[in-house]
Amino acid sequence: MEDQAELQERLRQQRPVDWDHLPDFSLYMDQVLNYMDRQVLRFDGDDGLTAAMVNNYTKGGLLPRADGKKYSREHLAYLTVICVLKQVLSTKDMKLLLDQELKDSGSVEAGYQTFCQSLDSSMTLTADQMDRYQDPEKLADSAIHFALLSYAAGAASRRYVTLLRAQRGESGEKPAREKRAKQKKEEEAI
Repeated sequence: MEDQAELQERLRQQRPVDWDHLPDFSLYMDQVLNYMDRQVLRFDGDDGLTAAMVNNYTKGGLLPRADGKKYSREHLAYLTVICVLKQVLSTKDMKLLLDQELKDSGSVEAGYQTFCQSLDSSMTLTADQMDRYQDPEKLADSAIHFALLSYAAGAASRRYVTLLRAQRGESGEKPAREKRAKQKKEEEAI
């Protein structure tokens, strides 16, 4: 299967560049957007990073403000992490994890390197799993298998985020309780 072989090869080979290979000079927004197209695994032309997204990430506190209109190596590292994690995490959860990772690692460089190592392991593991799902007659079984892996990994990730919030003294309980109470009132009004 050509498409499967291509994906498997890209999962094994395509990685964001190491910190030392990120540009060490400032880039303008259009250069950042072009650069990010090469940093992350993409298949569709319409799932790329946009200037509006970068601005929203900055407003949301996920990304440091640009120096004038120029973006640094640090911005590229943040955007690489954000572009990967946005596929599976909310902005709120990404902010929590980025803040904690920077606190734990002590620098953007160290946090980015840790992220890249974990991403490498995850992509290699997925590519290796694909070896067992080569039968073109069983595409549905293959898709379900990887969807279930994603479900299980997502459940683990959400649990770790909850534990991290509790560890930091943050609570997601009150908003959830308030939401349920509001829902109940709305249902009772019907």
